[in-house]
Amino acid sequence: MKVVGVDEAGRGPLAGPVVAAAVYLENWQTRELLSLGLNDSKKLSPKRREALFEAVLNMGVCWRAQAASPARIDKYNILNATLWAMKRAVVQLPLKPDLVVIDGNMPIGLDLCTEKSIVGADSKVPSVAVASIIAKVLRDRAMVRFSRMFPQYGFERHKGYPTKEHYAVLRELGPCKLHRKSFRLL
Repeated sequence: MKVVGVDEAGRGPLAGPVVAAAVYLENWQTRELLSLGLNDSKKLSPKRREALFEAVLNMGVCWRAQAASPARIDKYNILNATLWAMKRAVVQLPLKPDLVVIDGNMPIGLDLCTEKSIVGADSKVPSVAVASIIAKVLRDRAMVRFSRMFPQYGFERHKGYPTKEHYAVLRELGPCKLHRKSFRLL
């Protein structure tokens, strides 16, 4: 049975994309990643996430990711943009899953297989944990790149999340094109 795990990163920030990933793990990959300390990305340091991401790449894990831009988020709302990105990540996989396990409480609307939404799946299902790591690493890397385009906003430090520093810069400069206009920015 081909079980694919799906998770996202970036629903809560004021700026940047939301990124979703879909992952299929072979049994040996699951065992190896668990032995390396696989866990929900929120429970890992940035250094551990990067190391696990590199291990995923080196093992040839089957995965795809999709970002939803701030413009898509503003047009369709954060929930619908997230569901869109999750669905696109699954559909782009080079295999047809039998079951898709989603971290959260909502299905993503797939026609090709059965879906199961589980709150906290990123701590319970290895393929979802890997999806959480991939989504978080890719989003964080994107925000670091965006910080070079908009250095005054400090995206490399807060990754677009609503920190005191981020709010202070928003009060001083106002939003840039990476900010989600539909979010309460101040």
